[in-house]
Order: sequence, then structure tokens, then C-alpha cells
Amino acid sequence: MEMKPLEETIIGLLGIEFGEMTKDRVTATMPVNSSTHQPYGHLHGGASVVLAESVASFGTLNLIDQETETAVGLEINANHIRGKKDGIVTAIGTPLHRGRTTMVWDIKIVDENEKLICVSRCTMAIVKLK
Repeated sequence: MEMKPLEETIIGLLGIEFGEMTKDRVTATMPVNSSTHQPYGHLHGGASVVLAESVASFGTLNLIDQETETAVGLEINANHIRGKKDGIVTAIGTPLHRGRTTMVWDIKIVDENEKLICVSRCTMAIVKLK
């Protein structure tokens, strides 16, 4: 399965940029601006969830055979701890479980001062390509 260029997806639309990508940690940043705000000018919880699932997705892809498998979100939850109106947030994802058919990721989203904005857990399904 061929992957679209990231700039043509919600990742590009929200301005998400990936940083570190190892087997034990994935990071990505996202601006907090009009593209990621809810109507009252705060970071939209849904944007935080997109950032968290993106980190879990690419972290899982990094750990599987992309020639024969792909990763899709199976379940995600998020607790929004603190609001944010501008600047940048950073997601830090670490795998909690690395299975053959699922992976579970812990994702913490922090601000520039490393204050916790959101905490999320995402379960990824590993699917065989046809």
C-alpha cells in the first residue's frame, strides 16, 4: 500500500512535524493556532487526539515490516489536562506493549515548558497487507 505525502493528509493540515523516531520513543510537534483551535481560541481536544494517534501510528509503522503489514488505530483515549492558546505542543510516545497483532502506546503532550497538556493511550492494530 502506497502512503500519501504527509502534506496531503490531516498531518499536513494541522502542521504536525515528526522529530525523534526510535524503537522506544517517537516525538512530534504541532502548532497551536487557528488551524488547531476550537471556536473559543483554545487547543481543540480533537487536534490533540490526531497528534497522539499520529505518533502511535508512525511509532508502530517503525516497528513492523511495512512490506507486508500496516498499522491502523483501534482505540484511543485522551485526558485533556490543561488548555493552551498559542505556541507549540510536543507529543512524546512510548510503546507499552509490542505485540504481533496490536501495539499499545502511551502519549504525553506537553507545552514548551514541559507542562502536561494531554495524556493519551492508543491501541494500534497491525494488519496484513493483501
